[in-house]
Amino acid sequence: HWSKDTEKVNWVADMHIEGAVETYLTQLEEHLRYMLREELEKARATCDLWETEKSREFWLDDYCSQLSLVGTQIMWTEETQKAFEEIESGTETAMKDYKRVCDDRIEKLIKRVQAPLSKDIRNKVITVITIDVHGRDIIEQMVNRKITDPTDFLWLSQLRFSWGLCPQGMGLVSYTPDDLRTSIIRICDWTTIYCYEYVGNCGRLVITPLTDRCYITLTQAMGLMLGGAPAGPAGTGKT
Repeated sequence: HWSKDTEKVNWVADMHIEGAVETYLTQLEEHLRYMLREELEKARATCDLWETEKSREFWLDDYCSQLSLVGTQIMWTEETQKAFEEIESGTETAMKDYKRVCDDRIEKLIKRVQAPLSKDIRNKVITVITIDVHGRDIIEQMVNRKITDPTDFLWLSQLRFSWGLCPQGMGLVSYTPDDLRTSIIRICDWTTIYCYEYVGNCGRLVITPLTDRCYITLTQAMGLMLGGAPAGPAGTGKT
């Protein structure tokens, strides 16, 4: 299935439209969320093959932009956690080694974007590079500060994506059945579930230290059942 910006999204099952418009539009929304979850499950499974079968810079071609991004962020979280575990086991250079992996992956994406590509693929690769650079910078900060504790605030204050069953007893809104895995997002002591709302191949803005602070402030506000909105003059980075 193709979006209006010509991005292709694979559906594992077709949907038959019938009945009143308000009924089938609601069903379409539910169906699309389910299709995206199924695709993300495939993407997460194939992430483990980046180093053996299909390298990440070409793995991106198989999935739509937002799922490529979520899959990448899930792997970044898991690999960083693994580096912390290796440090605890005695491998002092684990975080430095992982930074080299991040640098190498970014370099491969840059080389790919320098070659002739379709507009869709180019937008997708640039989006992943944007998020990758921020993730690499966080790893570099942890190396420079010699952070070895996974409960350090620098790590806890990041948006950490994981793949697992929805936590029970927390009142979380989830569009995924409880017996299926989904993407869980954490930052500080706030947790939410990825909602699989299709956004298209729209790109991402650069993440700055101010962006990180906005993430923390707004998610903490939502955790307290409050809201928030950036305010300030035009052109200062509120978007």
